[in-house]
Amino acid sequence: MMVTLTANPSMDRTVTLDAPLVRGGVHRASTSATDPGGKGVNVARVLGGSGVEALAVLPANVGDPLLDAMAAKGVHYSAVPTSGPARTNITVSEIGGTTTKINEPGATVSEQTRAELRKRILTLAVDAEWVVLSGSLPPGLPVDWYAELVVALRATSAKVAVDTSDEPLLALAAAFPASAPDLIKPNSEELAQLTGCDSEELESAAAQGDPTAAIAASTILLGRGVGAVLATLGSAGAVLVTEDGSWYASPPPITAVSTVGAGDSSLAGYILADAENCSTADKLRRAVAYGTAATALPGTTLPLPEQTHPTSVTVRALDISTSVTPSTLSPSSNRL
Repeated sequence: MMVTLTANPSMDRTVTLDAPLVRGGVHRASTSATDPGGKGVNVARVLGGSGVEALAVLPANVGDPLLDAMAAKGVHYSAVPTSGPARTNITVSEIGGTTTKINEPGATVSEQTRAELRKRILTLAVDAEWVVLSGSLPPGLPVDWYAELVVALRATSAKVAVDTSDEPLLALAAAFPASAPDLIKPNSEELAQLTGCDSEELESAAAQGDPTAAIAASTILLGRGVGAVLATLGSAGAVLVTEDGSWYASPPPITAVSTVGAGDSSLAGYILADAENCSTADKLRRAVAYGTAATALPGTTLPLPEQTHPTSVTVRALDISTSVTPSTLSPSSNRL
């Protein structure tokens, strides 16, 4: 069983425009859709849609439309009562895949809800293969809560993946190596937050076939105790760095429709491949295939296995011992 935690779940409203978004203008949507959301919910949706047992843990009350929407999508969940309804996040999607997001802060989590969420996760982790901690933290939770959970989860046999950003991500890293997860999945901006790199330079270099900077930045995290780093680089693909080596994957050309859920799909693709005991290279291949498939789908639509094309993803191994070291980055950029 795979368990995901979404501390700040949402109802995701996606509006698609046929013309570029103009600030202050009046627009007419070509389509709109509302889906259950939050990064951990998305991971659980992809895993479940791929035939793997997944359980989404989240704060939500009986009768919340979010739970009804999850049930309608076939997502199994374990809900902990909280102070209010799930937030609504709005995504405006333009032609070419550009998305603009407006995210609400979410309902405040009480001490009682926090304690029950922790207890629920640790109990479920006993029988779980993976526990995924994903997304932002709502009001009421301390920024180091993910770090606290990772430390507690070390007492179980479950592998732990973390996908977050901003203050929760920095607080997690500040507690390395005690809080270092088995897998961390930053995008280029989050990798830059941790290491001081320039996110645009990471992506542009990889797009030109040189993922050295992204791998060097990821290597810094390995040096702080992280088991593996799956760094997604937008349309440039992704890198995977472990103690056994480093790999770079470039996706096939696609027409981007929406980037919503692409990172979550990549993480789910990695976990699916890990559950099948695939090689490290094939874990990266599957991750990029799922992320690419999500980008080609509208709104918050998430990919099914038949919509992914792993054989179209090019993966190459790089010699981390000779060409890539943390010193590849400038000394001032090594934030950790």
